[in-house]
Amino acid sequence: MTEAPKTLSVERLERTEWITFQRAEHLNAMSTQMLREMTAALETAIVDDAVRAIVLTGSGRAFCAGADLKEVAGAKHEPGEPDLLDLVDHTFGLMRHGPKPVIAAVNGLAMAGGLEMVMACDLVFAAESAQLGDAHSNFGVFPGAGGAAILPRRIGLNRAKYLLFSGENVSAREMMDWGLVNKVVADSKLRDAVQAFTDKLSNKSPAVLRRMKAVANRSLNVDETAALAEEMLNLRAHMRSWDMREGLTAFNEKRKPQFRGY
Repeated sequence: MTEAPKTLSVERLERTEWITFQRAEHLNAMSTQMLREMTAALETAIVDDAVRAIVLTGSGRAFCAGADLKEVAGAKHEPGEPDLLDLVDHTFGLMRHGPKPVIAAVNGLAMAGGLEMVMACDLVFAAESAQLGDAHSNFGVFPGAGGAAILPRRIGLNRAKYLLFSGENVSAREMMDWGLVNKVVADSKLRDAVQAFTDKLSNKSPAVLRRMKAVANRSLNVDETAALAEEMLNLRAHMRSWDMREGLTAFNEKRKPQFRGY
């Protein structure tokens, strides 16, 4: 039996793991194979101490156009086997809750599940020509990875309802104005801009970034008092870490710190 072609490529640049979707002819729509390959790549990067940041991007004119609707329509699964929705939930969970920064480098269209994937990342860089939107309503499909549940928290309820109901796309710059995109750069500069940023992250303490990500994520689900209490607990734990001691020592010795991540 001929092995199916890979749906993504994985490349290490300095201390950044680049995961590039390679289903350009399908606008990088998520298939079960692609999600399994994403999971494997993410799990490998998460446990590799040499990797300090993970970047997701697409090939061709799309970042990701969502789930592969042809596969969804004809899906047949053995009892007990994970279906596409199970794989989405697990893969996006690795991105949301994993210990390392995950950055979306949105090179083109990001629609429906592609927009939900963007929202599962910690930070979002986008090319000037990129378009983002929730297209579920165009096909009578209900979102399942954050379209209705997370998008209102990111851009506000009224804006989210407009995108959900209309199925329209908006520009990367408009999404930056709405708070979803962190930075918009020229199409030709996207990869360089993201790499330059992750190179900076590589010099930070992995332990600090890991704790910051976890506390910041949970802060939206608790009141201010509880969020501050968790922050203080994490600070007290972090004060016993190698990285904090090394950072303070390096400051006093006027040298660059050599963080270990613990």
